[in-house]
Amino acid sequence: MKSKKNHLWGGRFNEPTDEFVKIFGASISFDKVLALYDIEGSMAHATMLSEINVLSSSELKQILDGLNQIKDEIANNQFNWSIDLEDVHMNIESRLIEICGDSGKKLHTGRSRNDQVATDIRLYLRDQVLLINNELERLLNALLDLADQEKETIMPGFTHLQAAQPISFGHHLLAYFEMFKRDRERLQESFKRINTMPLGSAALAGTSYPIDRERTAELLGFERISLNSIDAVSDRDFAIEFTANASLIMMHLSRFSEELILWSSAQFEFISLPDSFCTGSSIMPQKKNPDVPELVRGKTGRVTGNLISLLTLMKGQPLAYNKDNQEDKEPLFDSVDTIYNCLCIFADMVPTIEANKDNMYHSALKGYTTATDLADYLVNKGLAFRDAHDVVGKAVSYGLKENKDLSEFSLDELKKLNSLIEKDVFDVISLEGSINARNHLGGTSPKQVSMAIKAGRKSIK
Repeated sequence: MKSKKNHLWGGRFNEPTDEFVKIFGASISFDKVLALYDIEGSMAHATMLSEINVLSSSELKQILDGLNQIKDEIANNQFNWSIDLEDVHMNIESRLIEICGDSGKKLHTGRSRNDQVATDIRLYLRDQVLLINNELERLLNALLDLADQEKETIMPGFTHLQAAQPISFGHHLLAYFEMFKRDRERLQESFKRINTMPLGSAALAGTSYPIDRERTAELLGFERISLNSIDAVSDRDFAIEFTANASLIMMHLSRFSEELILWSSAQFEFISLPDSFCTGSSIMPQKKNPDVPELVRGKTGRVTGNLISLLTLMKGQPLAYNKDNQEDKEPLFDSVDTIYNCLCIFADMVPTIEANKDNMYHSALKGYTTATDLADYLVNKGLAFRDAHDVVGKAVSYGLKENKDLSEFSLDELKKLNSLIEKDVFDVISLEGSINARNHLGGTSPKQVSMAIKAGRKSIK
C-alpha cells in the first residue's frame, strides 16, 4: 500500500513512500515532546532572518503569530499530529504554512532539520537539567537535615556487609550527601556543553545566507556557538554525557535503596519507612514492602541501558548526520523522566525516615566493632601494630567463647591479654568512646559531623 501524501521534501521523488516505511521511519510519536522547543527555535531563527532582510517585517509578524497559534493549539490539545509528516518539525512547519501561506514556506531558509533537531534537543535538555538540579538540591538538603538529627545515633558501619566499626547514622547519611553532591557538580559542569548552539550549521556544511548566529544564540540564551558545522549536526556527546551522569545518580540512588531495603527489614529493623512509601501483600497480611526503594533500584537498570544504547548508536556512524540519530531521543527522554521522578520521590521520602536508635545501638555492640580501637590503644601504649593486632585477635577469640563483647570484659581479663592495658581502656572500647575518638576532618564524631553538615549547607547554596 502506498501513501499519497506529498511530503514537504518530496520534490525529488517519483513515487510515494511505502506505508510501512512511513510508519517505520516516523518519529512523531515521541519527538513531539520537543514541540515547544522547536517553536522557540523557529521564532529566534525567524527573528534573525528578518534582521538580515531575508524576511520582511510583515512576514516575520505572520510567522510569529502563526507559531504562537500553533503553541496554543498544542497546549489545548487541539493540534492535529500526523504520522504522514514524519516528525515534530514537519508537523509544525506544515501547519504554519496552512496558517501563513507563502510566508510560512520561508521559515526554513538557512537551516536544515539536522541543525534544527540538534538545537531542539539541547533546548529541551537544558531545561531538564535545571529541573533535575533542583531535585538534587532538595535531596541534598533532606540528607543534611536527617544527618543533623541523627549525628549522635550510633550504628555499626559495615565492610563486606559484616559489622566493622561503630559510626553515627548521621555520618553514614553524609556519605550519600557526598555522592549526590558530586553528581550535582557533574550535572552543572555538563550544562555548558549542552548550552552550545548548533543552529546555522544547516545540513552539515553551513549555509550561503548571511546569517547572524551570534544573534540567534542571544535570542535563545545559548552561552556559545558550535565551531564546526559537521560536528554540530552529528554530535550527541552532550546527550551521552547527560545519560552517563544520570546513570551515576541512579547508581547512587540504587545503593541507598539497597540499604533502606535491608535496614527496614525485620532482620535489621534499623529504620522505619512511612506507610505512604510502602505497600502490602495480596496474600500475606503482615507484609510492609519498601516498594519505592525497590522500584528505584530496578529503574537503575533502564537508565544504565539507555547509556549503552546511546553509546552503541553513535559508535559506528560516519560523519555527518545519519537517520540512526532518530534513535537518540527515546533513551534520552526516558532517562530524563526516570531520574527526575526517582530524585523527586527520594527527596520526599528521606525526611520521613525514622531511625530505630536502640536497634542500631545494640547491633553495633555485636561483632566486636571496637576491636580496632583496642588495637590503636595498644599502639599508643607502645606496642607495634602487628603485635597489637594479634593481641586483639586473641581477645575476640576469647570473647566468642565467653559470649562477651570487648566492652563487657573485666580489666583483669583484658590485662591477661597484655599488661599494657589500664583502666582507661574502657574510655576507648565503648561505642561512644570509639566514635568520639575519630574527631578529625571526615571522621564520624558528632563534632565532625556537625562541621560537615555546616560545610555541606554552604557548598550547595
